[in-house]
Amino acid sequence: MREDLLILPGLMCDAGMFAATLAAFPQARAIGDHYRGADDIGAMAEHVLAFAPARFALIGHSMGARVALEVVARAPDRVTRLMIADTGVHGVREGEADSRHALRDLGRREGFDRLVDAWLPPMVGDAARADAALMASLRAMCLRGGQAVFEAQTHALLHRPDTDAVLQALARPVAVVVGAEDQWSSVAQHEAIAARIAGARIHVIPGAGHMAPAEKPEDFNTLIREWLDARVPATPLTT
Repeated sequence: MREDLLILPGLMCDAGMFAATLAAFPQARAIGDHYRGADDIGAMAEHVLAFAPARFALIGHSMGARVALEVVARAPDRVTRLMIADTGVHGVREGEADSRHALRDLGRREGFDRLVDAWLPPMVGDAARADAALMASLRAMCLRGGQAVFEAQTHALLHRPDTDAVLQALARPVAVVVGAEDQWSSVAQHEAIAARIAGARIHVIPGAGHMAPAEKPEDFNTLIREWLDARVPATPLTT
C-alpha cells in the first residue's frame, strides 16, 4: 500500500485543481478549504499539519509549494518525500506588490469575476485556453475562493518567509515540476530551484502552463507515480 499523500493547492485554488489526481490515488487528500482564509504562510502550514496524517508524502503547487516548504521546516520528521510544482522560492520582487494590488483593486472595483477573468488566462498554456470546458472548470474553482481569500493569500505571499534555510537542509531527493508554457514561474526558474536542492530532479510537462496538474493530469499523475515509487531513505527531509 502506498504512503499517505497530501496535496497543497495554490492561490485561489482548491481540491478541484487535482480532481484527476485524487481519483487516481485513493490515498491522496488535498487541502480544500483555502487554508481557512489564513493570511500568513506559517498559519497555513500549521493548518496543514493539524489536518495531515502522522507521516505523509507532500505535493505543493504554486503558493502551496511555499506552504509545503514551511511544513517541512516545521515538521521534517513527518514528511516522507516532497514534490513542488509551478512555483518560486525567491523573495518579493520589485513591482510584485503593485501588480498583485492592481488585481486586488480590480476585484474591489469591478467585481471578483473581473479579477478572475484577468488573472486566469495567462496562468494556462495555449491548449488549455482553447479548451472551453477546462477553462470553465478552472474559472468556477477560482470563483469559489472569492475576494476575501484572494486578499488573504495575496497578503501571505507578499509577507512570505525566506526559504533559503529549508532548501539548503533538504537531505533527500525532491521532485521539481513545471509546465513548459508556464509564464508565471518559468522553466529556467525551476532549473535554478532544482540546482539549489541536493539530488533534486526537474520534470517539464510539455504543453502545460502554470496550472499543469489540471491541464495535463495524466502527465502529472505519471510523475507522481514515479516519485512515489522511488526509494527514499528512512530519514527526515531535513537534518
